Amino acid sequence: MKRRARFYIFLILGIFLTIVLVDSVAIFDSKPYNEVPHGSHTHYVPKDCEPPLAVSDAPTRRPSANEIIDCQGQYVTVQ
Repeated sequence: MKRRARFYIFLILGIFLTIVLVDSVAIFDSKPYNEVPHGSHTHYVPKDCEPPLAVSDAPTRRPSANEIIDCQGQYVTVQ
């Protein structure tokens, strides 16, 4: 009985840790930007830019529903 209980505890713990790991690398994140906390404010850095935009050059206002952030840190309206 103890062996079965220990197995289920480790199974649940393993599933939990897997979910935490997957969430920490933002696999399920569909936003086109990363939120980077920076002291008392947050920068919104666009994903998939070559070369990457520096955090200090990224805007500090969250883009609205019809906006994206381009690789120069400017807001672009999307139709």
